[in-house]
Amino acid sequence: MAQQEQEWFSTWFDSPYYHILYNNRDEQEAEQFMDKLLTYLHPKPTEKILDLACGKGRHSVYLNSKGYDVTGIDLSAQSIDHAKQFENERLHFAVHDMREVYLPEEFDFILNLFTSFGYFENETENVVALCAVAKGLKHGGKLVIDFMNTDLTIANLVAEEVKEVDGITFHIHRGVENGFIVKTIRFADNGEDYCFVERVRALRMEDFVEYFGMAQLRLAEVFGDYDLRPFNPASSQRMIFVLKK
Repeated sequence: MAQQEQEWFSTWFDSPYYHILYNNRDEQEAEQFMDKLLTYLHPKPTEKILDLACGKGRHSVYLNSKGYDVTGIDLSAQSIDHAKQFENERLHFAVHDMREVYLPEEFDFILNLFTSFGYFENETENVVALCAVAKGLKHGGKLVIDFMNTDLTIANLVAEEVKEVDGITFHIHRGVENGFIVKTIRFADNGEDYCFVERVRALRMEDFVEYFGMAQLRLAEVFGDYDLRPFNPASSQRMIFVLKK
């Protein structure tokens, strides 16, 4: 898909600094979340799972280690290149833009975890992406989208933060601009100054519900945290949508 200029996520996620800054993400929490999700979704060993926006494939590898047939797709060629070392006959990776249909009616479950949605500048592209994703589901298949609880996130935004990782001092600024939660990350390394920006659309429950209608997906459940407790707008950290085709 030709873009007028490079989109922020196509450069930042490919940068080694992205992986340095976020190298301490809680893998144990992520694995416990996926275990709970698997218990809830109860996939059969024969069913196929798509890990949408899989990054370097850690979660795909974990799901596959539990005995599942998993495909991970991501826009970042470098991340997929890294992930491919883990491939086996029931674990595959491919570079793919979620705005385009990957494999029509191929998957029983599609998982989009850890706020990997809402990056596109143009809101229409979120709907385009969701429609493309829905087309990848078999009839009766389920899609899980794990997004932040936007209102709570904005209420608790830490405007300025300094983080030192591997001898690099990251200066992080957070704010809300034109309907996006924007994180600006500045740092210097080897005498070079760098600045990266993360922009995630401040999508609320009603936005998602509208999108789901357009993609002809039925909302089956909304969880509010990684323990799969019910969603509470005032206190839940996450909005975890379970959708059915």
